[in-house]
Amino acid sequence: MLTVVIPVYRNEGSIPELLDAVEFLDRQLRGDFEAVFVVDGSPDRCYEILRDALPNRTFRSILALLSRNFGSFSAIRCGLGIGNGERFAVMAADLQEPPELILRMDEELRSESVDVVVGVRELRMDPLSARLPAQIFWGLYRRFVVPEIPPGGVDVFACNRAFRDQLLELEERHSSLIAQIFWLGYRRKLLTYNRLERKHGKSAWTLGKKLNYMMDSIFSFTDLPIRLLIRTGAAGMIISALCGVVVALSKAMGIIVVPGYSATILAIIFFGALNLFGLGVVGSYAWRTYENTKARPLHVVLRTHESSGRRAELKN
Repeated sequence: MLTVVIPVYRNEGSIPELLDAVEFLDRQLRGDFEAVFVVDGSPDRCYEILRDALPNRTFRSILALLSRNFGSFSAIRCGLGIGNGERFAVMAADLQEPPELILRMDEELRSESVDVVVGVRELRMDPLSARLPAQIFWGLYRRFVVPEIPPGGVDVFACNRAFRDQLLELEERHSSLIAQIFWLGYRRKLLTYNRLERKHGKSAWTLGKKLNYMMDSIFSFTDLPIRLLIRTGAAGMIISALCGVVVALSKAMGIIVVPGYSATILAIIFFGALNLFGLGVVGSYAWRTYENTKARPLHVVLRTHESSGRRAELKN
């Protein structure tokens, strides 16, 4: 059975089309299918609409409501954890990824030649104002975090149960689910698709969230900041030596009137800035270590609903 995990946040307008698309998948898979909707603390009526609509649909479904907004990656992990299938796929609620892509990924998993299938955007139908920041973001991501990641980034993927189980073992806070997928390895295949234009609502994937995600990815998967600190320190020593030569020559030539003034100011400014930069990097790593030692859950499920297509059961 294929379990499709659908994180839902501010997708009230697209839910009718989303349910039709899920029903299409159920028909194509002849009922060997299960949909897991995870409402990630959405402030609109997504939960109420899904709660009332799912019992009247023909496909098996699970509806989970998180107690607050934990982020799409936590919602995906929640759905992967409560799904009952042998194969798993992630589907976006805004329908920018065509449902047929899920069928293609499932076909690859059924062949048992791969463990994880990653959807790669070949063409984006988004406006330039959305495409350009995305290209810059994923370009930096490839450069500093995961060089193997596709140029267009990753939004959806599918995997078998073995890969799912191993992925859920990585209980890291402030990390990157996408980077974890590539870090795990396994047999992987990329499938290209054309990303469709968003019809309803506005993306919650803001520039601020992208920057935070980038920082979490860098500090969780690379020692680049530490290497930059070492290189900056080495460059600082060279610059300081050159400044020392300049100051010594200026002193000998009588250019510097106040003895030691220039050298003192340069040393205070340079090493003070370097010290602050180093403390910031070390503090970022220490903070993430502290977050992991608290062992907080990555998500909190408030309630779930299961539906066989005719009735729904409320689980408290």
